[in-house]
Amino acid sequence: MAQEQSRAQQLVGSIAPKLAELTDEVLFGDVWARPDLSRRDRSLITVAALTALGRTDQLRSHLGLALDNGVTREELAELATHLAFYAGWPAGMSAATTLKQVVDER
Repeated sequence: MAQEQSRAQQLVGSIAPKLAELTDEVLFGDVWARPDLSRRDRSLITVAALTALGRTDQLRSHLGLALDNGVTREELAELATHLAFYAGWPAGMSAATTLKQVVDER
């Protein structure tokens, strides 16, 4: 029986297999598994960085992961509001609208 593909494999496995492999094995298999930060904290940090950088494609999936990792909808909304003042209003608004879409889809 074929093994289910990871999200990285689904997104870029056919065009950039090494990038998908590194994403699975190094980023999520090692970095995200390190014990000094919880997955919840890593999710908050990642969502904040993606928001500040305006990376809404990756933000969408990481908002879902953050919810799965125990970050609340209210905390993510507060993160978007807080970052509007530090990363720029458009960044905060984009994060909030993306969060709304993610929550609505759940």
